[in-house]
Amino acid sequence: MSTPSPTRMTAVLSPEHRARLLGITRDVKFPEGTRIFEEGRPADRFWIIQSGTIALDIQVPGRRPAVIENLGFGELVGWSWLFPPYVWQFGAEAMTPVRAQEFDASTVRMMMDADPAFGSAIGHWVGRVLAHRLHAARIRLLDLYAPHGSGMTL
Repeated sequence: MSTPSPTRMTAVLSPEHRARLLGITRDVKFPEGTRIFEEGRPADRFWIIQSGTIALDIQVPGRRPAVIENLGFGELVGWSWLFPPYVWQFGAEAMTPVRAQEFDASTVRMMMDADPAFGSAIGHWVGRVLAHRLHAARIRLLDLYAPHGSGMTL
């Protein structure tokens, strides 16, 4: 039996908060190879994957973007929408055909402001995701740039 990811919405949000959030979604599809967002561009929405795989990546000078993590069913795609200046910190690409639920960031932020308990729950969830993604980015960049055999430990 597998343990649910501690960053998935179902592991963090109460049924009431999930229902409120899911009440404002729209279903979207991304064909394989679609760039969903680019690092440094405005972050005005986010997604929860229903099917398929999305790769998060980071720009690396002189190289192709480095994949930080592959995301699948039930996972949040995007956290930059919650923090000013609302620009993407990573990029994302559909590695397979993807179906997702899309959320308008400004609507969710307004809902969070109007209901502090809801806002706290969403902030806690996105904070968990953010901590996980930054850890994944650190590990991946160490894989790329740390001298092999240097004795460095994590």
